[in-house]
Amino acid sequence: MHGGAGVSSLERAVSGGRDANRAWPMAATSQSVVLVARSTAHGLEAAQHAAQQWASRMVTGVELLGLVVVADAPGKRPRLLRDRVRLVSGAVPRLWEVPWVEQWRLGEPHLPKECTALARDLTRLTRPL
Repeated sequence: MHGGAGVSSLERAVSGGRDANRAWPMAATSQSVVLVARSTAHGLEAAQHAAQQWASRMVTGVELLGLVVVADAPGKRPRLLRDRVRLVSGAVPRLWEVPWVEQWRLGEPHLPKECTALARDLTRLTRPL
């Protein structure tokens, strides 16, 4: 729910998704949604706010599948941000963490091996019954 989260990169790397342009989808029928946040204080705060809206039922017609946290830098996250990810992940059904992907900075639709579970899960979760 914030700019620069990595939605466009994920769209190119994992097929089947659509960007809601920082807004909850509005539709007469239920839609499956994945929140995407960059692992910055601002990004995780936006994800926490969206998760609270969903949990309080302020948002209707949304089946929240989970949260994807996209690394904002290479290397280990500072403790404050690790703790925030843990806190926010408790408010959503699933958490996927995407490591720093240098190729995305260059516009390449590369899906690192650490994201195969994300791609597999999203394919399974969004498959029509």
